[in-house]
Amino acid sequence: MKRTFQPNNRKKAKKHGFFSRVKGKVLKNRRKKGRKTLSK
Repeated sequence: MKRTFQPNNRKKAKKHGFFSRVKGKVLKNRRKKGRKTLSK
């Protein structure tokens, strides 16, 4: 049987990576709050 989770780094990065965070509100809010680290 084939495993259901087929990891794909590019897909993962597109969804949860730094640049997808830049497009959204998450990083903006974190900058406004004055966070030391913006994302991992």
